[in-house]
Amino acid sequence: MTNSSAGLIKATRKMHKWLMLFLGIQFVIWSVTGAYMVFFDIDYIHGDSLVKNRQTKVNADNIHLSLQSLYQQYPQAEEIELGTFIEQTVYRLSVDNQQMLVNAESGKLLSPLNEAQAIAVAKYEYTGKGDIEHVELITQNPPFELSQRVLPAWRVNFDDFGSPTLYVSATSGHVVTKRHEFWRLFDWIFRFHVMDYQDSEADNTLLFWYSLLGVLAGLCGLVLVYYRIIKNTDNRQLSLQSLSNQSSTRKGTNE
Repeated sequence: MTNSSAGLIKATRKMHKWLMLFLGIQFVIWSVTGAYMVFFDIDYIHGDSLVKNRQTKVNADNIHLSLQSLYQQYPQAEEIELGTFIEQTVYRLSVDNQQMLVNAESGKLLSPLNEAQAIAVAKYEYTGKGDIEHVELITQNPPFELSQRVLPAWRVNFDDFGSPTLYVSATSGHVVTKRHEFWRLFDWIFRFHVMDYQDSEADNTLLFWYSLLGVLAGLCGLVLVYYRIIKNTDNRQLSLQSLSNQSSTRKGTNE
């Protein structure tokens, strides 16, 4: 091996060692967090199994409030849609950017929902058998798992596996968010996986440099593999061939 090759191997080995020492912790984090995200089905993480997949059809016989009458009550109504609320046929509409829920049979305004109505919705939609543990109306400063745009909303916690929570919109009556401890852990793990260590935003600059250094460490590893395995194998073959040639020469000389 030449001096230049020996120097290259020494410098590459040193660079590879320090790069892997620096990057190793994040590599472990990527591996552990990635394994968790792959292990759990994403639909389960989203909480789809917490609510019933209802395909309820609107019964036209239950509509006693016509659109004309609805417009008479709410002249500024926009985005009107017909749907169901538990077992009732309802209109969902928007007035001055405020969602409203109106009974399509009686014309009674149902929103904003009170606690009893929110509990009724949560029990109607929930697939589990746990009892309700806590109910809270959230009008501002929502927790990280709830979007600001769906407020006001009722938080209904169930005493069941994974501590499931259903968030019921106080204006539309819809279940707007489903959460459980596995989602909360997934969210925490995802932040570490994308190196979101501050401001709830992935640090693209940090990701870029870690990725670049990771590629450099990989290239250093390839150089070491080449010299330790491939090059050494070639050298051994040349040595064996040289010994074989020397042995043949000696044999011919003796004869």
